[in-house]
Amino acid sequence: MVEVAGKVVVVTGGRRGLGAALVDELLARGARKVYSTGRSSFTDDRAEVVPVELEVRSEASVSAFAELASDAEIIFNNAGILLPAPLLTGSFDDIEATFDINVFGPLRVARAFAPILASNGGGALVNMHSVLSWVAGSAAYGASKAAIWSVTNSLRGELAAQGTQVVGVHAGLIETDMVADIPGPKTTAVDIATRIVDGLEAGAVEVLADEVSVGVKSALSGPVENLTFAMAV
Repeated sequence: MVEVAGKVVVVTGGRRGLGAALVDELLARGARKVYSTGRSSFTDDRAEVVPVELEVRSEASVSAFAELASDAEIIFNNAGILLPAPLLTGSFDDIEATFDINVFGPLRVARAFAPILASNGGGALVNMHSVLSWVAGSAAYGASKAAIWSVTNSLRGELAAQGTQVVGVHAGLIETDMVADIPGPKTTAVDIATRIVDGLEAGAVEVLADEVSVGVKSALSGPVENLTFAMAV
């Protein structure tokens, strides 16, 4: 169980969407400092926010960021990309980029910050998955989210000895620019951010951040062919 008040927090992809909502929620709960990253440089006028340019595909960029944020106590791996082309006919470069950003990116961040979290008392690592980790029909994006779900579960075991709380978050469609063109009911980023931080502070290792995720997880024991994108929305 990790309380946010007084802590130093990292939010990758914190410039907009869910990441921006997480930054707001963390500040509202008393975070002492929040490192908020984007793929290009940006500004934030709030004294507690440190805006940082970060490319999660680059080992050098992640390493430099970890050196800068050596006081971090909580890490939110939120940065991600959605390139929706089909697996069989879409650009393979896009598929590789999706996995590099959504799977290997968070892993690079986790590897760089694990010793920092250990030296700062254990803290927490929070990885954003998706309800699409469990349902078919979302091409490389869903496949990448299934992969990062597995990575998170393995990291939980590897980081247990140093006292790091590892949280995996599942959510359906969120009201952000990323999914603006996808039909279906959406939950506000503010509501999702609130549920994520509630879970973190309650000591959760998994957060089902909306009813869609709750429903889909309950169906995992059923026939795999029923786990489709249509079911999720």
